[in-house]
Formats: sequence, structure tokens, C-alpha cells
Amino acid sequence: MSTTDDKVILSCALTGAVTTKKHCPAIPYTPVEIAEEAQRAYDAGASIVHIHARNDDGSPTWSKATFAAIMEETKKRCPVLINWSTGGAGPMTERVSHLALRPAIAALNMGSMNYAKWSEAKKQFAFNFVFANSFDDILAFAREMKAHGAKPEMECFDVGHTNSHRVLADLGLIEPPFHFSFIMGVLGGIPATARHLAFQAEQVPAGSRWKVIGISRDQWRLAMAALSLGGDVRVGLEDNFYLPSGEMAKSNGELVAAAAELVRLSGRSVATLEETTRLLWPNGGHN
Repeated sequence: MSTTDDKVILSCALTGAVTTKKHCPAIPYTPVEIAEEAQRAYDAGASIVHIHARNDDGSPTWSKATFAAIMEETKKRCPVLINWSTGGAGPMTERVSHLALRPAIAALNMGSMNYAKWSEAKKQFAFNFVFANSFDDILAFAREMKAHGAKPEMECFDVGHTNSHRVLADLGLIEPPFHFSFIMGVLGGIPATARHLAFQAEQVPAGSRWKVIGISRDQWRLAMAALSLGGDVRVGLEDNFYLPSGEMAKSNGELVAAAAELVRLSGRSVATLEETTRLLWPNGGHN
């Protein structure tokens, strides 16, 4: 294993857009709560935090002012790399305005898929939702990220999504080392198995960074698979509430600490903030 492969970048998705404190009391809503969770994640070993914005009542928002408040509060507490979400519902113009705040990273959904969406009102899944991300939209998002200096984190729910990076590379909208996230375990996407993860990892160009995002209790076994394959890991309350023991986490920091322990057990080491920066921007120039 090379020195680069020995380092593991730990990311933490702090809050998401759907889950609430009724599901898990530790879910943060306000800018201060999100920033405090960012600090807990950073202190436990995360060098990147993935952030959705919430209103104070927990509902999702694309308010640029709210994102600005989250960034300000987070930077008061720790120097963690900030990764804005751009995915979900709402007009594209709303979902890119916060990129002007110049986060280091921005999530870029790489394709469309059928999506089983939970209806809180009906207490059941709806099977008529399509998570639409046309090539036109993907390219438009990528152009906005490039304009504001944010490195795209290409979120791939299936193999076709992963291979779509070639379009962005051909147009000069992404620069190596490319940065992939493999979301596994969403109904409608690629199954959450180590074998499927290995196949996804084979699709990326040499020198790229990739990580796994396992949904719910699949998170830990997929994290172990990623560590053995040379990949990085994302944990966090957006994706999963539970520690490997089955106990509900009391903070994002607890989830990151559990991931850091898995890294140590794998024989690899957690990348520091400085090491993460060198791995993702070997030529410098990040926000």
C-alpha cells in the first residue's frame, strides 16, 4: 500500500435535509448547532464536513444568508474544510447561490434515479419520485463550482453516474485528482455490498480520491470494505444514527470517532487537515 493510500480522509455529513430531532435528538438545525457539530466532528478526526442548511424549525432551506451564518459560526470554532450540498428539490438558481461563499468543496449529483421517498405525513414510502439530474443541470452546476473555486465531490448512486465524470473532464470542468463519493444502500441505486463497492472503485481514474457513503446500518460494513480497498469514508447523522454497537449516537463526533477507530484497526491512518488539503489539491489553490 502506498503512502497516499495509507491516509484516510474522514468526512462527516452533519445534518442532511430530511431527518429531524424526532428521529435522532442530536440532529442539528441552527447555524450554531451545526457549527458545534462541525467542531465535534473535526476534533474526532474529520477534515471535511458536508452541510445542508436548515431553518430553526428544522425544515430545509437554500437561504444564502443561512449558509453564510453556518460558515461564519463554523470558522469561529475550527478550520475544517466545508462541503456545501447542492442536491435536492428547488430551482437550480436557489441551489447554487451559496457557492458564492466559496466553500472548499461542493457536492455534485451525477445522474438521475428512481427514489423511494419517505412521506412523514402518510408514514409510508412513495414510489413515484424521480431524483432528476440531467446532463444540462450537471454541467451547469459544475460550471458554477468552477467559477467559485469549489472542488466538485461527484456523488454517484450507480455505476453510470460514476462514468459520467468523463463528460466533465472532457469539458475541463473538473481537474485531477477527481473526487468521488459512492452512495450505497438507497433504494433505486446500487446495492450496498463490498462486491459492488469494489466494482465502483474500479471505474475511477488512477490517482482519484473516492469514498463510500453507506446508508443507515450498512455504513459500518461498507466503511470496512472501503478501508480494505484503499478508499476514504464518510459518516454522520445525515446518513446513519447508529454506532457499530447499535447504540444511537449522541453527536456526529461519536460517529467520526468510531470511524477513526476502524481506520486504526485497518492499519491505515486518519489524514490530518493539512494532509487532506495536499491530497485533494496537490498543486495548491483551494479556497
